[in-house]
Amino acid sequence: MEREPIVIERTFNASADKVWQAITDKDKMKQWYFDLAEFKPEVGFEFQFSGGTKEHTYLHLCRITEVIAGKKLTHSWRYDSYPGDSFVTFELFAEGDKTRVKLTHAGLETFPAEPDFKRENFVMGWTDIIGRSLKEYLEKV
Repeated sequence: MEREPIVIERTFNASADKVWQAITDKDKMKQWYFDLAEFKPEVGFEFQFSGGTKEHTYLHLCRITEVIAGKKLTHSWRYDSYPGDSFVTFELFAEGDKTRVKLTHAGLETFPAEPDFKRENFVMGWTDIIGRSLKEYLEKV
C-alpha cells in the first residue's frame, strides 16, 4: 500500500483546453496551485517553489519529463537537501463539455520517513488542491 501511487480523479465543468491552460500557464497556476517564478510545459524545463507546513518550508525542485499537449503533463518532484524522487502526472480526458483530471503522484516511498513526508499528508494535500482549489478556480474563470 505504501508503494502505491496516489491517484486523485475529479471531473470539472470546463473544457480540456481551459483545464490545460490552468495547469500550464504560470499566471493561472498561481491562482490555484503554487506561485512559480517561471513555468513552461516543455520536456527538460526545471522549476521550483516553496511549500510545506507551518513549522517547516521545503524547496521543491521539479523538472518536466513528459508533455502531450492538451492531454498529459508529468514532472519530477523532489526536495532540496533530502533524498527521494517522485513524479506528478496530470492527465486530461475530455468528456463532452466536461474534463476529467487524473492526478497521479508516484514514488513517495523514496522520501525519508519523516512526519511531513507521510503518504496521508500528500493525499490530503492533493485532494484539497485538485478537489477544491482547481475546482474553485475553474468555476470562477
